[in-house]
This record gives sequence, C-alpha cells and structure tokens, in this order.
Amino acid sequence: MIISMKRHSTKEEIDQVCERIRDFGYKVHSIEGEERVVIGVVGMGDVTACLESVEAMPQVERAVRISAPYKFVSREFRPAKTQVVANGVEIGGDEFIVMAGPCSVENEKQILEAAEGVAACGAKFLRGGAFKPRTSPYDFQGLEEEGLKLLHKAKQATGLGIITEVMSDRDVELVASYADILQIGARNMQNFSLLKTLGRCGRPVLLKRGMSSTIKELLMSAEYVVAHGNSDVILCERGIRTFETATRNTCDITAVALLNELTHLPVILDPSHATGKRSLVPALSRAGVAIGADGLIVEVHPHPDKAVSDGAQSLDLPQFAKMMRDLEPYVKLWKSSREAVAAVAV
Repeated sequence: MIISMKRHSTKEEIDQVCERIRDFGYKVHSIEGEERVVIGVVGMGDVTACLESVEAMPQVERAVRISAPYKFVSREFRPAKTQVVANGVEIGGDEFIVMAGPCSVENEKQILEAAEGVAACGAKFLRGGAFKPRTSPYDFQGLEEEGLKLLHKAKQATGLGIITEVMSDRDVELVASYADILQIGARNMQNFSLLKTLGRCGRPVLLKRGMSSTIKELLMSAEYVVAHGNSDVILCERGIRTFETATRNTCDITAVALLNELTHLPVILDPSHATGKRSLVPALSRAGVAIGADGLIVEVHPHPDKAVSDGAQSLDLPQFAKMMRDLEPYVKLWKSSREAVAAVAV
C-alpha cells in the first residue's frame, strides 16, 4: 500500500506512522519530496486493519492499496519518472543516453580504440564484457578482472562511465569497484541471490529482460533489487525468443511504451541483441527513440570481423558515427515530447 503524508509533516509524525505500520508486520520504504513524504508498505499481514489504522492517524492524508504485485517499481508508488545518476550522467531525465562498446573486452588496444571512438560520437558510457556468459563452454569467457582493469583505463582516458556485466553474487563487490553501472544479462534476470546482493551493492543496476520472460517477470526482478535497498535500476528490452529465426531475437518494441506506463524506472533498448544483425541496428535504434526509450545500449567494435564474440551484430566506428548523426532529428523530437509532457505535469 501507499501512505501519503500531509504536507510538511514533521519527522516525528512520519516516524509514528512508520512505527504503526511495523506493528502490523510490514516493511516501509519512504520517498521524500519537497513538500510531502510518501511511504511504501510491503509484506504479509492484515492489509485492511493496517490500512484503516493508519488512515485514522491525523498526519496521514491518504492510504491506498497498490494493485500491482511489483510495489516499489510501479507507477502507483511513484508517478514521476525516476532519474538514475551514474558517473555524473542522468538516465531517465532530459537527455537521451547512448551506451556503446564491444561485446567483450579483448585487449588494451581494442578497448581504448572503441572507447575513444564512441566517446567522439556522443556516447556517455562504454559497455564491454569482462565476464562473459557463453552458450558453449569452449567459447571465450572474458578476461575477468584484467578486463575490468582495462575498462578502468579506458574510463581514465575518455571520461566515459563504465557498464559491464556481473554474473555471480560472489563477483558483485569486485565488479562494483570498477563499474559505474552493473549489468544483469538476460540469462541472470531471475538469479535471485544475485538480485538480492545487487540491492546492497551501492551501484546503479541495468536489468535486461530474459529471453523468455514476461514484462511482469522483468518488473518483479527489478522489485527484488529495489526491495533490498537499491532504487537505482534501469530496465532494458533486448528482444525475446519466439518462433522467428530470421533475427537473433524478436524485439518487443511495444515493451518500451508499456514499461513507461507501468513503472517509473528508466527504460532503454538494446537493438544489437534484439536483431543480431548490424544492418538492422540503426533502424531499430530510431524506433527506440520514437517510442520513448530513455537510451540505447549498442555493440560497437573497431573491427567487427575480428571480434571474438557478437561480431555480426556489432557496428564499426564509422557505422556508429553515421547512426548517431541520423538519430539527431529523432532525439530532437524526443526532447520536445519530454518537455511537453513536463509542462502538462506542472
């Protein structure tokens, strides 16, 4: 349920309400605004009794149930869009954010060339895998900590934020010491031990939709992270597995618009994994901007034909530069739309 306090309630009054809620066996999570505080309530207990008791308190303006099973990430809990800040960059705000780089960190020359190239084109984050989940146990598995060190070196050279995947709860602390955003890949979307640990990691999390997962399941996974203490979660649509084999996955482009209705969390699109074909990445990127994504995460490699993984879906640097130029009029309309929505909200 959601408890909306009256304007300018004191800390003592808020604490009294929180204590009353805890007496019924629930946990509380509060959001402080400029004029009022909203308290989210989750757990198991007598909802009706708790609701009636709290609503009778004089400092409470309103108490309502949240119908969605995902409480903290729902629009019911927080109508306004959340902005996630990483490396000084705001995701979910007034700027369309592009994250770009190779699937895997291969060596120092490759990752520095990629970082310098995508930074020059306007990307704000460098993506690159140091730990790689691969279908075959004989495929390249990543450089692990050495890869993280190379990503850090690329950050020092370019100023780009770093986003990289973490695959195990055992590695969260290590990856968080190098990365600005911790990525959860499609295969780990429902790795609940990992999600709980990420709730305590102190770093923003990018959560990719599982290849066979529903929107509800994606939001419930995000709820795990938020419920365990980390509200800085970014959602990513990266295509789902269907009967179609012409593309690597089937991009559920409507998921972006639907997620924007259901949750306050930022939503980005991965056109590379969604298609598996570099020729389709620019068109799908434009569609992502048009439908209201907050950003893109794109695979870019200095020499895709020599990439150790995902070369077929990676743009080279000239192709990425052209895509970014072609996106400019779309992003301009995207900003105008955001400004119009903000004006109506005011």
